[in-house]
Amino acid sequence: MNIERNRIPKTLLLASLCLLLTQCGQRKPPIDEAAFTKDVGQWQTKRAKGISGESSWLTLSGLYWLKPGDNPFGSDSGNQVILPPSAPKSAGIISWKDTLLMLTAKRGAGVRVKDSAVTTIRLRSDNDGVAEPTVITIGSVSFYAIKRGDQLGIRVKDKQNPARLHFTGLDFFPVSSDWRIEGKYEPFPRPKVIPVTSVIGTVENDTFPGTVSFTKGDTTFRLIAQIERGPESTLYFMFSDETGGKETYGLGRQLSTPMPDSAGTVVMDFNKAYNWPCAYTDYATCPIPPRENHLPIRVEAGEKNYPGHGTH
Repeated sequence: MNIERNRIPKTLLLASLCLLLTQCGQRKPPIDEAAFTKDVGQWQTKRAKGISGESSWLTLSGLYWLKPGDNPFGSDSGNQVILPPSAPKSAGIISWKDTLLMLTAKRGAGVRVKDSAVTTIRLRSDNDGVAEPTVITIGSVSFYAIKRGDQLGIRVKDKQNPARLHFTGLDFFPVSSDWRIEGKYEPFPRPKVIPVTSVIGTVENDTFPGTVSFTKGDTTFRLIAQIERGPESTLYFMFSDETGGKETYGLGRQLSTPMPDSAGTVVMDFNKAYNWPCAYTDYATCPIPPRENHLPIRVEAGEKNYPGHGTH
C-alpha cells in the first residue's frame, strides 16, 4: 500500500479546517459572558436611576385635559388643573383660545419659568414644533402642556411625589446572551405609514422605514422598525410578546438598537428591552404597539413589570 497516496495534502487539510470554522476568518468570536453580563448590569443600574430621578415618570402626579376658555389651576379641588397640596390653592388661569395657550399667574403664587418669576406667558406644548414645552414651576411642582390629537392637557409633576419617594426598584429577567440576537434589516421600497393608537384613544400616523427579521430557535420573526434621530440615530421597536400581562407590562415594551451595519446586520439585545411609562404611572399616554409587532413567543429577557404599580 502506498501510504503517500493516502496522505491528505497539508493545503487541503488547512482548507478543510477553515471550512469547519465557518469560512476561515468569518467565524464569529464567542461572547465574553462576564463582560456581557457586566454591560447589561450597568444598563439596568442606569435605567433604575433614570426612573427614580427628579424629572422621571414617577414624579407624575396628574394629567388634566383642558377645555376651551379659562382653566383655573391650583391645589384646591375646584380647579380644572389640580396641583399637589404644596402649591397655592389658587395659582392662576390657563386660557385656551384657538391653538393658543396663555398662562396668567396670581401675584405671590410663586410661578416661575427657568427660575424667573412670571405673571403672563404663552405655553408651548410638547407638540408645538419646538424642542421643549414651556415648563412652569411652583416649588417642587412643575407642569407643562401636552397635545394628543386635538386634545390639550396639562401634565403635572412633583419631585416629592409619593410614587418617587417610595420607589421600590426595578425587576428584570436573568441576563442571558441567548437573547442577544443578530437580525437583518430590510428597508421597505417606500416607508410605511401606520396608524398607532394610544392608551387614551388618540391615533398618530407613525412612519416605519423597514423591517428586521431574526431567528429564535427554528422560527424566524419580524418586527417593523422606526428610526429615532439624534446625535446617534438608533433603530426603535415597540413590541409585545406572550409575557405581556403576566411578568411584563400588558401592552408591551420597547427596544432600541444601533443602526444596521453596511451588511444590514442589527444586534437586538432583548436584555435591554424596557417598559413604557404607563407601567409606572396612570398619567402617561403611551402608544400601543401595532399588531405587526406582536411576537408569539415568551421574550424572557429585559425589564419586567414595575412591582410598585401592579400588573397591567
